[in-house]
Amino acid sequence: MGEGYSLRPKAVCHYLLEKMRLAGATKAYIILREGKWDIPAYLGDGTMLDMHLAYLMMNLPFGAPYTLDQAYPFAQNALVAFGFPDIIFQPDDAFVQLLARQAATDADIVLGLFPAHQPQKMDMVDLDDDGRVRQIVIKPHQTHLRYTWIIAVWTPVFARFMHEHLAAIQKEYERDNAGSNAPENRELFVGDVIQAAIHNDLRVETVPFPNGAYLDIGTPGDLVKAVRNMGSLPICVDAFFSDTEYAKIAESSER
Repeated sequence: MGEGYSLRPKAVCHYLLEKMRLAGATKAYIILREGKWDIPAYLGDGTMLDMHLAYLMMNLPFGAPYTLDQAYPFAQNALVAFGFPDIIFQPDDAFVQLLARQAATDADIVLGLFPAHQPQKMDMVDLDDDGRVRQIVIKPHQTHLRYTWIIAVWTPVFARFMHEHLAAIQKEYERDNAGSNAPENRELFVGDVIQAAIHNDLRVETVPFPNGAYLDIGTPGDLVKAVRNMGSLPICVDAFFSDTEYAKIAESSER
């Protein structure tokens, strides 16, 4: 590197947005919980990514699907790319391949699959012989399944299904617990919604990455692995421990 060259620490979510941009995404909605103001302070308006960014606030704290649903009024008619902001993955063109699969199959949702190294912490994916998803098995204690999903691309069909599915769950909960001191909703996972979509005959396709890799840096142990594996690259540690506190969806210009 030349004299005077300096490297700015790079937040983990920056890598995700770069991969989305590579696939043609031009807008991204970032859903935050209160207090995560360091994220817009770092990303700004998206100029450094050649993207337009908008920031939305979480509402119902019952899981990632409710967080994602905050963007529904803004992205309900878009072809959407989704990724978790605290997971680093390869290859760089993963979203490009998912978009190609969606265009070829007209699937309602396409999942990017990676070999799982901690199945008990992941959404495991059961596939048929044609690569279509039969079932999502969430955090199994034991399993013979190989793949988990890390990223996704979906159409307005799935976006509408998720929005209506969540509204129905919330309405049923409020009706059943009106006037009571019942506990809050159990946490809902995106995999739960995908499984419901399969049950309702939405088309769920996949792109397996048998040689791909991912690292979920939401735990201290995985953070150590991430810093070791990234070598000399500067990483913004403050952005690691976000878990489901915020999520990203990006509109692709492919449609």
